[in-house]
Amino acid sequence: MDLWISMTLAAAFCQNLRSAFQKQLKDRLSTWGSTATRFVYAAPLAIAVLLALTLGRGAPLPNLSGQFFAFALVGAVAQVLATGLLIHLFSRANFAAATAFTKTEPIQAALVGILLLGDALTLPALLAILTSIVGIILISLPKGKDGKWRPDGALWIGLLSGACFAVSSVSLRGASLSLGDANVVLSTSTTLAFVTVVQSALLLVWLRLREPGQTARLFGAWRHAGWVGLIGFLGSMAWVAAFTLKDAASVKAVGQVEILFTLVA
Repeated sequence: MDLWISMTLAAAFCQNLRSAFQKQLKDRLSTWGSTATRFVYAAPLAIAVLLALTLGRGAPLPNLSGQFFAFALVGAVAQVLATGLLIHLFSRANFAAATAFTKTEPIQAALVGILLLGDALTLPALLAILTSIVGIILISLPKGKDGKWRPDGALWIGLLSGACFAVSSVSLRGASLSLGDANVVLSTSTTLAFVTVVQSALLLVWLRLREPGQTARLFGAWRHAGWVGLIGFLGSMAWVAAFTLKDAASVKAVGQVEILFTLVA
């Protein structure tokens, strides 16, 4: 099995587990407070791994170019928005159907990857991605009494969340690839450390200005939120490593296995 596939399977498993923990926090924290747990508690772990590699093992820090910062910033913001939209869906009655629309991410990632990075996909790969997405949507869309589909606002939120995840995936791949000849572990750690710090800072400032009470609740829930951060960190490491090795569309197509993990759980 190719390494990128192994990384993707691990990432999908961690993502499913993290979402389960994060959904439980929705009753204790606001949408953005719950969103922040993924990044605030993951950032120290990402920094620790990078320091262990550079200071502990003497690995040289990769050259951080303007291209790296541009891709990393776009990826960071897009991932925050995507996660916030997804958590917002937790409170919707048709959560399963709306979440299915986030699974359009692979085909959206294919388009974004072509535009931003020039990633090339074969026709069979594109057809496989499209088929999997159509299948997931068909089995998930709610139907009215007359048997016809009834798309609503929640489904559009799911579609927008998938678009943000697609932009984030491709941007994180671009950031990691811009580090040049750095090995996968070092480029992944560097990208993740920068991105999670930016995301944590943005969300903490937002909570301080718009939802001041959420900051105390966020840190007060450390026993539960800490698991969200740890699992999210492991998943993010696996995702970024997979993106470094393979185009985002293919990675996210394999990542649809998360649906199976959800059914088993």
